[in-house]
Amino acid sequence: QVQLVESGGGLVQAGGSLRLSCVGSGRTFSNYAMGWFRQAPGKDREFVAAISWTGGSTFYADPVKGRFTISRDNAKNTVYLQMNSLRPEDTAAYYCARGSTLAASIYKEAYVYWGQGTQVAVSS
Repeated sequence: QVQLVESGGGLVQAGGSLRLSCVGSGRTFSNYAMGWFRQAPGKDREFVAAISWTGGSTFYADPVKGRFTISRDNAKNTVYLQMNSLRPEDTAAYYCARGSTLAASIYKEAYVYWGQGTQVAVSS
């Protein structure tokens, strides 16, 4: 059974930074793409960023381009989301997810396993 555990969320002022981490179980972590999604209260879960199995390919949602960076360390079974220049509209629960293939995807349907989420709150 694959488990994903997120950490690093918290309360931060607008303009601040946070780094989210997601540690995955299992020896095949490095064989799959990983993604970050977020869900604000009353809204659907939306794509934030994705990274291919080697880290050589990344995708970002338009609202976070230039501010967020996704990366991974396969030796540590960990994927990161560095979030800079945070805005109040970034407030949400953030979830990491493991894909079903090597290739990164922006679609929720491409992800098989999900973490429990970590809360990010940005005050104005």
